[in-house]
Amino acid sequence: MTEQPATGASERRNLADAGLTRAVAASFDSTPDPRLRAVLQALVRHLHAFASEVELTEDEWFAGIRFLTRTGHKCDDKRQEFVMASDVLGLSMLVIGINHRHPTGATESTVFGPFFVEGSRAFENGDDLANGAPGIPCHVRGVVRSVTGDPIPGAHLEIWQADEDGRYDVQYEGLDEPRGRGHLHADDQGRYSFWTVHPAAYPIPTDGPVGELLEAARRSPMRPAHIHFMVTAPGYQTLITHVFDEADEHLDTDAVFGVRSSLVATFHRHDGGAGPDGRQMSDAWSSLEFDLVLARD
Repeated sequence: MTEQPATGASERRNLADAGLTRAVAASFDSTPDPRLRAVLQALVRHLHAFASEVELTEDEWFAGIRFLTRTGHKCDDKRQEFVMASDVLGLSMLVIGINHRHPTGATESTVFGPFFVEGSRAFENGDDLANGAPGIPCHVRGVVRSVTGDPIPGAHLEIWQADEDGRYDVQYEGLDEPRGRGHLHADDQGRYSFWTVHPAAYPIPTDGPVGELLEAARRSPMRPAHIHFMVTAPGYQTLITHVFDEADEHLDTDAVFGVRSSLVATFHRHDGGAGPDGRQMSDAWSSLEFDLVLARD
């Protein structure tokens, strides 16, 4: 008597097209975590649908594998090439939009970016975060408050940015200490202030796989001038955002689709004189006022 295969043993034989997709999705049916199961099965369906729609060739499939491999090799503790890939494909902003539907009046979120560094240097209000970074001085101040207008005392602000050459401190070789980067706390009235340098537009790094992708697509790698903020306070949602310079020419062609009109602000230019804190400036400088409004957790 011929031995019969166990129940379901033939379910993965001779599979192709839609039948293959159904079988692969069903292979995750026993995943204990329901959320993980749903994500994996949806990933299979959409990934297979993509390959079918474009009739993906084997050469293209291998090219994709090589792209992902080289992207991983380009990542280190100072640069996240996978984040940049997600950014230029618009996935980062899509996920941010899904997860941060803030109430009216709250400051909008935007991309985290690949150059955030944990454990930044601590500063006091009024200090100079530039720490020698090249660029004209820029004074930044504002209030951290709730959507109802209440100040948020002691809110924690992480700040980082590129200098006038469009480079972050971590992009310099042999730099002894951070520049244009640090953290401070709002005072008991929610106010914050610091000196830095006027931000400049810059291209995202193009010396890796993501840069090659943009070149192949004839897309601009430029990001408009901005300052990064990450703001946290007990009882409030974490805010990750930028403040963009309204005078920048790249606002409508941002390589990572991160610009929101509410985040575009005026950086006022000055020809010397006294700064907001009384600091005497003999040369050109700029200033920005921007309130950061947090949504309740």
